[in-house]
Amino acid sequence: MNIVIAPDSFKDALSARDAAAAIARGIARELPTATLHQCPMGDGGEGTLDALLAATGAERREANVQDALGREAVAAWGWQADTRTAFIELAEASGLQQLKRDERTALHSTTYGVGQLILAALDAGANSLLLTLGGSATNDAGAGMLAALGARLLDADGNPLAPGGAALARLATLDLAGLDPRLAALEVQTAVDVDNPLLGPRGASAIFGPQKGASDADVATLDRSIAHFADHVARALGEDHRELAGAGAAGGMGFAARAFLGASLRPGIELVMDQIGFDALLADADWVITGEGQLDGQSLSGKTPIGIARRAASHGVPTVALVGRLGDQWQAAFDHHITAAFALADGPMTLDEALSRCDALLSDRAQSLARLWCASHSMSG
Repeated sequence: MNIVIAPDSFKDALSARDAAAAIARGIARELPTATLHQCPMGDGGEGTLDALLAATGAERREANVQDALGREAVAAWGWQADTRTAFIELAEASGLQQLKRDERTALHSTTYGVGQLILAALDAGANSLLLTLGGSATNDAGAGMLAALGARLLDADGNPLAPGGAALARLATLDLAGLDPRLAALEVQTAVDVDNPLLGPRGASAIFGPQKGASDADVATLDRSIAHFADHVARALGEDHRELAGAGAAGGMGFAARAFLGASLRPGIELVMDQIGFDALLADADWVITGEGQLDGQSLSGKTPIGIARRAASHGVPTVALVGRLGDQWQAAFDHHITAAFALADGPMTLDEALSRCDALLSDRAQSLARLWCASHSMSG
């Protein structure tokens, strides 16, 4: 029996690699002779860089950057010398997981560190970039990234804007003359984990701002501020990308990547599966197990379990999802080739307890799945 174990990370609890190992331990207790292919995945958020490095053999490098709050930090990125391709994960520089819960501030967080990583890639001689978006602590529509790459965003007095999305309300001048000229020759693919537009009720601020510390009033402020920024961008470039599917990814970084880097936007899980040769694993698979922290209606917009299930279904392979929580409208996943889904909790527990026990809970649920598999095949035999 061949089982492909392809989870995403469980936010604040387990990396994708650790999640895959926990599932494998549980399966092995009941199916010790099964061939288990551990394939950590990512849809653009935290952990995607690790999945890409493991699959491609690219070199892990580090750069000194600013984090989402402007503090000094070290962020990893990937370098594939033979193809001169750089792999950059936004969450490494501007990720939500790097901030304590009481530090999250969607109004003022910045993507400046992502621009610094792009400069490091350009300095290495990159002619191709795969930029993964997801897991961000930011809601600045890529304004911080632009500033790091040489653009000037000025208020009415000619002063540089403060970091963050809220400050964009005061934007009077968008000066792109200083953008690094090497960007013109850089081919950019952007991996997004959602298909939301930039603005409005399904936009970056409304849907994702609250998890980054935004109140209802903050969401309204951010949406107005980013709309003002988008107006300036449209006038400067003669193109308006605010309605583009995925423009709202990572607090509007999808918008900035398309507008200023000329990036193509694709569902992150599809890009990752193509990079790691996932179809070859599915060709001989009997079963796929995937998972992440939560499965809900938003998962249909490009999250890992749905992408995995769709690809597996094209090979006739069933997919089971193990998730920390089954959220609103999770049953819609059945219409997108999830065969079955199970939450991890084995009784009432606090979030902190669930996070601390995630490894054991995941392993135990995987063991139960293996027992169910054995029982069903014994009865059918």
